[in-house]
Amino acid sequence: MAALRLPGLGPIVGHTTDTTSRIWVRADPETDGGDHPGASRRTMAAIGVLSKNGEALDPMPTAYFRLHREFDRSGSINLGADTEFALEPDAEYELRVGCLVLDDALDDDSEFESDELLRRLPHSSVWRDDLRSLDAAKAGAVVRTFPAEGEDGGRTSFLLGSCRYPGLLWKVRHSDRIFAPMARLAEGAPGPGASADSAEDRPRFVLMVGDQIYADLFNKVIPFGRADTYREFRDRYLTAFGSPNIRRLMQRLPTYMILDDHEIEDNWSQDRLRRSARYQLFTIAVDAYLSYQWSHGPRTWGRRLYYRFDCGGLPFFVLDTRTQRFIEGPKGDLTRNNLLGRPTLPDAPPGQLQRLLDWLEEQQAARGNVPKFVVTSGVFVPSPMSARTALVPTDPEALERSDGWPAFPATRSAILRRIVDAGIQNVVFLSGDIHCCNVAEIVLSGTPEAEGIKAFSVTSSAFYWPFPFADGEPSDFVHDSRAEGQEDTFRFKDSQGRGVSMDYRAWNFSQEDNFSHLTVDRAAAELRVRVYDKQGLQVEEEDRRGSKVALDARLTLASW
Repeated sequence: MAALRLPGLGPIVGHTTDTTSRIWVRADPETDGGDHPGASRRTMAAIGVLSKNGEALDPMPTAYFRLHREFDRSGSINLGADTEFALEPDAEYELRVGCLVLDDALDDDSEFESDELLRRLPHSSVWRDDLRSLDAAKAGAVVRTFPAEGEDGGRTSFLLGSCRYPGLLWKVRHSDRIFAPMARLAEGAPGPGASADSAEDRPRFVLMVGDQIYADLFNKVIPFGRADTYREFRDRYLTAFGSPNIRRLMQRLPTYMILDDHEIEDNWSQDRLRRSARYQLFTIAVDAYLSYQWSHGPRTWGRRLYYRFDCGGLPFFVLDTRTQRFIEGPKGDLTRNNLLGRPTLPDAPPGQLQRLLDWLEEQQAARGNVPKFVVTSGVFVPSPMSARTALVPTDPEALERSDGWPAFPATRSAILRRIVDAGIQNVVFLSGDIHCCNVAEIVLSGTPEAEGIKAFSVTSSAFYWPFPFADGEPSDFVHDSRAEGQEDTFRFKDSQGRGVSMDYRAWNFSQEDNFSHLTVDRAAAELRVRVYDKQGLQVEEEDRRGSKVALDARLTLASW
């Protein structure tokens, strides 16, 4: 007898707008067979919208969607776009999702269109009672649509973080702890000990900017704990996204993700594809990434991993700094290194870098000084002390060893040049990766146009990293690029050939497991960055006088 099953993973609330929301789910693992999903079964999902703003919907809107074998029996539906039921701006909807397993007697090579499959099924409304009876903790989700542009009341909040080490033995559960206070904020309540005003800044979404899994548990050269088969990559995702607190968070808050190296292999760059063994690893890793991270996000440029989205009129561009990273020059020669793909050739479709540059200029022209968020898994600034520009004359390979933006001066120059040339205000780089949170103010000088620019960097990392003695020490990073012994001035030329310098000052460093709560306040022309720990308490660090200071930065933006 046919019956709805609980999802094996999800539902995950993905890319959301003012009138749509993508809901992702994976079928129960019992439908799998071996390393790849069994061919004799086909999976579907049924979704129902129980209520809007707390009021029950009668009749309950329902729909089906496919859970594809090529995406590891996962799939998504874009509510408001793929359904007859429309969503309204800034409204809250309660959902239930269940899974169906169907016999499949067709040959594996046979194509079976969704319309033909739906024709053979009863109308989705037959599952209304079954959907209502499903356990909300395992099959439920809450969607809160974004406000229409200009209707956010002048304040928009979101969460930021990265790097979740899975933990070893009895510490596995520790890697899930920090998502509990994040889920409480998503539900509109401050965590224990959180500041009183955090409830009014209920976040609209969460950005997870890399290393959501650690495919190489220890290091790429140590075989123990290293994922190198599809099943091992899949198990990493099932374990990471199936733990209770992160599952609760992703059922309640739109989640935007991008990969970094540990989704593939430590310090990954595309030149490794020249080795056949690495090519196979890359293919398996990205296939798993597409199923578990990309598929519930925006699909701005087809299967490209980078994308853009808006929230209440705030624009975001999320970069892929791994699958288009090329290190191709001889050792110590950084001129041929490209972080965002090779430069676009004349008359060719635009690559990632060109699309980012055009997007920055378009946003300034269309929206003026509204903050423009560029999400990059690697840290734009500050640089490691071991990868400062001042080291190049004596150690030309120093920057290349950093695995970060210092190794890609051509890419960095192109972005800064466009910012200066087009007068692009309030660019904010959002990063993770380094297991040490901080904020930084970028200072441009050398021309009148450069000196009027406001730009910042915010780093939030790590969700869980139990080895603070291994890396992430605050003194390992530049705090003031103009200070003696920390020199890290980055020089480039604008479109007129005039010399321009980029410097920065960074502060609010901490190695505590953390996430950041960012609030854009238009009336105050301010970006506030609060840092919380695994208990939901604001992170505090000692200053030089031994006093505890909360990490609560207020960055002054150019007004808009």
